[in-house]
Amino acid sequence: MQHSRPDGPTTLGADLRALRKSRGLTLIDMADTLGRSVGWLSQVERDISEPSITDLRHIAAALDVSISMLFRHAAAPAHEAGHVVRRDARRTIGSHMAGLVEELLSPDLTDDFEMVHSTFQPRSRIKEAVTRPTQEVGYVLSGKLEIEIAGLTHLINPGDSFRIRGEPFRWSNPFDGPAVAIWVIAPPVY
Repeated sequence: MQHSRPDGPTTLGADLRALRKSRGLTLIDMADTLGRSVGWLSQVERDISEPSITDLRHIAAALDVSISMLFRHAAAPAHEAGHVVRRDARRTIGSHMAGLVEELLSPDLTDDFEMVHSTFQPRSRIKEAVTRPTQEVGYVLSGKLEIEIAGLTHLINPGDSFRIRGEPFRWSNPFDGPAVAIWVIAPPVY
């Protein structure tokens, strides 16, 4: 996987390239899906061309991410860029559906994994199991979370962790308070 320049912040193009590759898509596949040329997409990924808002909507749909994920987050000071993510500068990711609020803790999507701060609202759940070609580890900081992995349901308390290796899973927070977890996903999916 190509990594960002060590001397500068990661760009939209680098994030797009990482997302495309994490989904197993070639430049040709993605360009065909978008109805654009491979050259144009390559220039976007190298930050030579800037996509329009309409292009970003199409790219977000093709990569199955929210369009807000593609907008730049608060810029870090130059000496922290690519290394530090401050609490108020986290990039919100995911769709917020089903009562889940996710924020990217990783500086960008160019690593072999991503780290996410997940807040599961009280009485929230996803109805359908999710299966992703990933390895994932979660650690519950506060509250309680029920996680079903490959048909088995587990109650995860603060300080407990869990792992998912490409198995179908779903989560629920049937309790009266929020649950907060740190989730590490490889390769990145957002």
